[in-house]
Amino acid sequence: MDKKIVVAVYKPFADPAKKEMRTIAENEGFELVINEYDGDKENLKEIISDANGIIVRSDKITEEIIDSTNNLEIIVRAGAGYDNVDTEYAKNKQIPVFNCPGQNSNAVAELAFGMMLYIARNKFTPKSGRELRNKSLGIHAFGHVGRFVAKIAQGFGMKVYAHDPFVDKKDMKKVNVTPVEKVQELYSKCDYISVHLPSNEKTKNFVNYNLLKNMKKNSTLVNTARKAVICDDGIVKMLQERDDFSYITDLALDEDKKIKEKYPERYFSTPKKMGAQTLEANINTAKLAVKNIINYYKKNDETYRVN
Repeated sequence: MDKKIVVAVYKPFADPAKKEMRTIAENEGFELVINEYDGDKENLKEIISDANGIIVRSDKITEEIIDSTNNLEIIVRAGAGYDNVDTEYAKNKQIPVFNCPGQNSNAVAELAFGMMLYIARNKFTPKSGRELRNKSLGIHAFGHVGRFVAKIAQGFGMKVYAHDPFVDKKDMKKVNVTPVEKVQELYSKCDYISVHLPSNEKTKNFVNYNLLKNMKKNSTLVNTARKAVICDDGIVKMLQERDDFSYITDLALDEDKKIKEKYPERYFSTPKKMGAQTLEANINTAKLAVKNIINYYKKNDETYRVN
């Protein structure tokens, strides 16, 4: 098929992932160009100007970027979240936007647990720590990542609860997860809360002080979702008022350095967002990104369309 797919990324895919993408595209008769640019939007405009389909990662695909193209027919966000793409404007231009859910779920879940262990054992210092076994874990949003988190937690011998108004309670119970009707109750009964909310207008600053103040004594909040769902001021206020509260994340607070210095034992953030930063997740996401385009053109398959 005479269609040009451009992979336009300033965060490069791993070499094995790029190899998989090329193989899949070539086998299906598509031209695939991988262009790793410097993040400058003018350069982005240039490299996608004649593309029929584009695959992006954290690259911002705004109204301006979309209008700079001549032949754009499909956009794929290589990842689960897609708040970096103006989906509504793309829809108005009759350009479908797809995402790649579930491909980095295990990677994110493992990171969440790595951080839980790290904080529970006092950042691996000689000071005596705590065990995760027999502790309670509350999962806020029981989607792809939440399910992996639940499975790992059960392997650690934790009691697992979840709140998600969009998931049937029967489906939670099937995997031995106890559904919790009210989100405030989830936060008040669990030793650890792992947040997996998507980022949208309804979830912006959803995890705020009014919700966090319900957390039980000696509890820890884990965020590997999106920065927008957490209210920074609420976290800081909790750290100030509750010397039994801890926060661990791969999305640093705005005043990250200052907070780390002030609460070194109760706050931890990774150097950058790294939930999906595994080779396996990179390959899985890259493959689905290309398949989304091929299946759309050849089968009119819109399984992962988000607009």
